[in-house]
Amino acid sequence: MSGKYDLVIVGGGISGASLLYTTAKFTDIDSIALIEKESEIAAINSHHTNNSQTLHFGDIETNYTLEKAEEVKEGAELLAGYLENYDPDREMHAKRSKMVLGVGDEEVAKLERRYDEEGFGDLFPKLQPIGREEIADLEPKVVEGRDPSKDLLALQTPDGYVVDYGETSKSFVEQAEAVDGVDVYTGTEVTDITPTLDGYTIETTRGRFDCDATVVAAGSHSLQIAQELGYGQDKVLLPVAGSFFLADDLLNGKVYTLQMKKLPFAAVHGDADVHDSSITRFGPTAKLVPALERGRLSTVKDFLDVFGLNAASFLSYGNILADRILLPYVLRNLVYDVPKVGAKEFLPHVQKVVPSVDLEDIERAKGYGGVRPQIVDLENKSLDMGEAKIVGDDIIFNITPSPGASTCLKNAMRDTHKIVEFLDGEYEFDESAFREDTIDNFPRADAGGVAPGVADDSSDADDADDASTDDVDDSPSVDTVDDVPAADD
Repeated sequence: MSGKYDLVIVGGGISGASLLYTTAKFTDIDSIALIEKESEIAAINSHHTNNSQTLHFGDIETNYTLEKAEEVKEGAELLAGYLENYDPDREMHAKRSKMVLGVGDEEVAKLERRYDEEGFGDLFPKLQPIGREEIADLEPKVVEGRDPSKDLLALQTPDGYVVDYGETSKSFVEQAEAVDGVDVYTGTEVTDITPTLDGYTIETTRGRFDCDATVVAAGSHSLQIAQELGYGQDKVLLPVAGSFFLADDLLNGKVYTLQMKKLPFAAVHGDADVHDSSITRFGPTAKLVPALERGRLSTVKDFLDVFGLNAASFLSYGNILADRILLPYVLRNLVYDVPKVGAKEFLPHVQKVVPSVDLEDIERAKGYGGVRPQIVDLENKSLDMGEAKIVGDDIIFNITPSPGASTCLKNAMRDTHKIVEFLDGEYEFDESAFREDTIDNFPRADAGGVAPGVADDSSDADDADDASTDDVDDSPSVDTVDDVPAADD
């Protein structure tokens, strides 16, 4: 197998698939290929068991600033609009209520300030503050058994999109494959990427591909490939594995707890599974793992490539883990995997959401959870919470932990503009048509959309939960998106 293409995308998860859809349908690029090492699309982190199934808008993510929420909101609405347009039978998503819950005077005051003073009520018209009785109407188990003297407030919205990102990825690919000049190769592992005078040569287990421009959207492996090509030398990774505990039929929608700004991936939430609402998931837990893919020993060597076995890396790791908040959190999450002991230690987090839950009601989920790459900035010796984009000479590397899945189409839109530049302006991107196919279908509160406080779940009642780019020059450039949660999408 071999081929010559204008653009090759490496990676068939939600990030690569959304870019394939965007470039195939809304540009006039002549030839595009997507290469995926697994036998099917979205088999790893985008698979519905390996992420939180949440579409992050920024409305109930309490570690977001208003500015970050504005940024994420458009990305989420692009994907929500796509789902509204292409998934009327709710095979890829469900629509349910979601809320962030404040318990006690301090948390209630924080939510009140956030809604009234910080501008989140204005930014999200469907978001409404609700008290104990309204919470009980939507989520009876959240109130049942709770101390009646405890103050209770939630910010609630019907825009609780619960997404199967794996099936959404397959939908993107299906839309793209209907276009002439698009090829998708699964079961095809990249073994080497080499710059040429005209672009890149990509060697794979099934042959050679030549292309003018390349985008690597391969999760943790993106930095590994970037560094092999001389990019991203000031970054290393800490792979974090997220897992869940399961219970039976406790919640109707999504219930988040307040997040800590320092540990935005630490706040536990509960939600009903996207395909089976009788299953309630609580999590995520988060632990450091020496592999780039969950349960695959073959990726331990890849982990060592991006972990950074040098003085600068170890100084950075030491600085990060010495934090008096982060270190106890890391150690505590190791305990959650210990049989019997883990569930007992995790139970108080579940009871903050559903007070009446007992130990025998929850069990560790087997076969759930993926690996999210946490980016370490060697220069600042700190964690960069969120996505990173490395832009080089006719090549882009995307490292997309949460909310990368939520903002996949916004990221794809930005990358498409850059790819058109890479190809010397020979092609055009019809952004208006792209928006018409996606965000224009998102139901607005002031345009006949679902009224605030009401979840539209009629289609699934029978089932009733991976940044602007730098200008390209002769030297590698890195663009990192900050202030976003890290282990949830």
